[in-house]
This record gives sequence, structure tokens and C-alpha cells, in this order.
Amino acid sequence: YFSFLSFLLSLGKGLLILDSSHGINLQPGYRIRDKDLRKIHKAAIVGNVAKVQHVLLFGKNGLNDRDKTNRTALHLACANGHSAVVTLLLERKCLLNLCDNENRTALMKAVECQEEKCATLLLEHGADPNVMDVCGNTALHYAVFCQNISLAAKLLSCDANIEARNKDNLTPLLLAIIERRAQMVEFLVKNGANIHAVDKLKRTALMLAVNYGSTNVVGLLLQQGVDIFSQDVFGQTAEDYAIISGFNM
Repeated sequence: YFSFLSFLLSLGKGLLILDSSHGINLQPGYRIRDKDLRKIHKAAIVGNVAKVQHVLLFGKNGLNDRDKTNRTALHLACANGHSAVVTLLLERKCLLNLCDNENRTALMKAVECQEEKCATLLLEHGADPNVMDVCGNTALHYAVFCQNISLAAKLLSCDANIEARNKDNLTPLLLAIIERRAQMVEFLVKNGANIHAVDKLKRTALMLAVNYGSTNVVGLLLQQGVDIFSQDVFGQTAEDYAIISGFNM
């Protein structure tokens, strides 16, 4: 009894970690404080192309200058969907992979804010899709969290690592299962995601799908030949998870 109770408590503790936002902002975008910004940043935020040109022409700010939280004009333009400003900055050869205080690139912000045109421009100019933020998430993790299959496809076409792991040891596929993004799960599986990946507690994709009541995902994984006998760090199988959660497997 005590062993089983210990397992349940441990499982609960693990779920507290997995139910967090994994460092991905639930309210996309940036908090803007005027005092943090320089002239080029203020112009980029509102999409004022002429003003950005003017600031650069007269050398008031440099192309890659940072604000007080290490954001560049490119970060701010992407987060706010100002593709004309992004185009101008790219034409001027701005640095693409600079990171803000949370180690997020402009590409991550474009994906997080679902500004697809900005993200596409960055990828076309060679932005790195595999940079990791402070929580280990890549741009593909952000696309998964936002359930943006179109952006996920573009990232994969530009060599995004489909097996990248964040600090919770979650691949994009495992994150999609935990966040109940069934369509994204199907997309990732079709694109070769490893269905045998496990998280830091050795929970398989099947265990997570059972635990989160994702019937369609369970069916998909079983069709793909997922191992139903794998054990997590507590020695529990997917069937044990089904019994605990009341899932009819």
C-alpha cells in the first residue's frame, strides 16, 4: 500500500512539472516599458519603417542595439508582426540569432506570437531554428505549444531538430501530447518523430497520452507499434497509468 501511495505522490509531483507552461509564455508578446527602449526600438514596435531608416541613417542607434532587456529592433518587430520593418532590418544585414534576456531569438518570438510572415522571412534569410531558450525550448517547441502546424512544417523544412529536448527532457512530440495538441501529434509522427522518446521520469509517449486521456493519440501510437511494456522510473507501465487514471485501454 505504502509503495503504491508513494508512486501516486511521485506521479503527482511529476505532473506538477509537466502541467507548467515549460517556460513558454501563455500571453505571447513583450511587456513594453518606454524607459527601456531606444529610438530604433520605439520605431520598430509601431512598424514605422521610415523612422527606423531615419534612426539608422543618422547613426542615432545601431542596427543590432539592445534595449534594457537585450531585445533588438528585430525582436520587437517580429513580436508585433511588422514584416516591413523586418524586411528592412534583414536588407541591412542585421544579426539574426541574437537573444533577449530569456535567450529567445527573434524567430522564437515570431513563432510564439504566430507572426508567420515574419518567421518565414527570418527562415528564408538563414535564422537558426535550433537555438534554445533558458528553458531549453526551440522554435519548434513554440510552434507545438501554439499548435501552428504551418509554422512547424516550415521549421522542419529548414532543418529544425524534431528530437530537440527542453529542460524537462520533452521533445516536441512529448510536449504536444502533454498539451493535448492531437493534430500536432499526428503531424509530428507523420514527419518521423520518435514515438519511443521518454521524458526525465522515463514516461513514454503512450504513458503520457493515457495519463492525459488522449484517446486518439493512444490509438495512433498503438498503430505505430509503440512499446506497451516500457516502464517508467517507478516501474509502472502504460497499463498501470490506465488503471490509475481510469482510462479504458
